[in-house]
Amino acid sequence: MDPLHQFKIYSLIPIDISGGNVSFTNSAFYMLLAAAIAMALIVGGMRRRALVPDRLQSVAEVFYEFIAGMVHSNAGVEGRPFIPFVFSLFLFLLLGNVIGMIPYTFTFTSHLIVTASLAIVVFVMVTLLGFIKHGLHFFTKFVPKGVPAVLMPLMIPLEIVSYFIRPVSLSVRLFANIMAGHTMLKVFAGFIVMLASGLGLVGYFIGLAPLALVVVLVGFEFFVAAIQAYVFVLLTVIYIQDSLELH
Repeated sequence: MDPLHQFKIYSLIPIDISGGNVSFTNSAFYMLLAAAIAMALIVGGMRRRALVPDRLQSVAEVFYEFIAGMVHSNAGVEGRPFIPFVFSLFLFLLLGNVIGMIPYTFTFTSHLIVTASLAIVVFVMVTLLGFIKHGLHFFTKFVPKGVPAVLMPLMIPLEIVSYFIRPVSLSVRLFANIMAGHTMLKVFAGFIVMLASGLGLVGYFIGLAPLALVVVLVGFEFFVAAIQAYVFVLLTVIYIQDSLELH
């Protein structure tokens, strides 16, 4: 089977409004599922607020403390109001990546339109934050300190381009890593099936080595799923801190 078939978006509930296709797709379903699991984790884990937490509360607290610590260490006290946003974004991306590792599911973070939409939300938010906090002084961000005046005509356009390239790098990094990893797993899994079906009993023994590699790759993909969600929100926090302090 085509290794890219797993990324196909199809309609679960066809909806047509005035000639426009707004169907409920498999991508939308798994996004809702990720959001529902995240909500169940937080609401269920913090419902009791026990002094001695149960497992669900412990998991919720570990995730929250991890994100809160990351925000505090990178954005300081001023970054605290953004902890709920960063925490929600992290859970959404993490669950989207992990759910996609389950056979016959769909990984919505493997589509650039999803990661780009999230990156644009982050970009617009941090840009508005910069203007709200600093007003027109925000434009001084594009004027590097300590650079000779003769180099300003070159440096200012570079700073502007590097700023507006943020949503591109943020979205492509997540999308490319997830898509490449899932494609590689599909290719190796298909190779094992071909060996087993084409060579009979001998194929089963020959396929043990690539099967062991696939097991290792699956474990690595779970690590990538977590680290890519972390990198996305870490860069988000850095951008927030950048807008707060105009670094």
